[in-house]
Amino acid sequence: MAVKIGISLIAWQNDDLPDLTADFTTEGAMEDAGRIGYQGVERGRRMPADTDGLRSYLDRYGVSLCGGWCSGSLMTASLEDEKAAVRQQVEQFVALDAPCIVYAECSNTVQGDLSTPVRNRPKLSRDDVKSYALKLTELAKWMSDKGMTLSYHHHMGSMIEDSEDIDWLMEGSGPEVTLLYDTGHLLFAGADPLAVLDRWGDRVHHVHFKDVRPDKMAWVRTENHSFLDGVRAGVYSVPGDPEGCIDFQTITDRLKAMDYGGWIVVEAEQDPALAPPYEYSKLGYDHIVDICGRSGLTLEN
Repeated sequence: MAVKIGISLIAWQNDDLPDLTADFTTEGAMEDAGRIGYQGVERGRRMPADTDGLRSYLDRYGVSLCGGWCSGSLMTASLEDEKAAVRQQVEQFVALDAPCIVYAECSNTVQGDLSTPVRNRPKLSRDDVKSYALKLTELAKWMSDKGMTLSYHHHMGSMIEDSEDIDWLMEGSGPEVTLLYDTGHLLFAGADPLAVLDRWGDRVHHVHFKDVRPDKMAWVRTENHSFLDGVRAGVYSVPGDPEGCIDFQTITDRLKAMDYGGWIVVEAEQDPALAPPYEYSKLGYDHIVDICGRSGLTLEN
């Protein structure tokens, strides 16, 4: 099995904090990503919306579509209404041979609210999560029948944030619901990223590599800041940043041991005035190439 290295353009084009990246264009970000060596990008809001236009756009820069965010509302919407809401994205991603839709429940999240501390995120009971998981399984089966995989993104500020939430979601859902494994969100949530990978590696379909600056994480927690406050302050960074604290080599060793063969995507939203996007994205790419080589994890050309 071989892996591909992709990137989310959020370092250049932050949709949640657009003022941070106002000086950067999506076109410049695509050029940078391709020049660094990234094989794919996750879809951003400022890319062409239509399928033919998006295909031409990706082809122009020589990259593939390696997934993309989907803001779910399954907690409040009926299954049929949710299918209708995501149908266009599912069909587009199938047409463009994307590996998955990155799905996260956003009907009750606080992740995009600057005024709400991240600690005030919704915390559901085990029974509530398992009921949601049953409904999510039906949505994932519907996507699978259309040729698309649903990869659930645990996310800071959301109802599926920590390892307990993930356990309940995975236990309550069928195999059609796969897991997007995000190192930075796990650590920020107080989870052990390696332990989560060991427990749910057979459900991992997509991987996000981001690091965490411990001092910024502690600042968010102790002073009761929002998730976006943390992003603006620099809580996240790319693999290979000496200010980070995650042991990506050990995680990559484990991916090799479980014969992972999907995408590893760099997704590290930062203030570009403090972390120049090209420089940091290249640092992340070079670090992943190095540790994959050390782990014996083959990179697909």
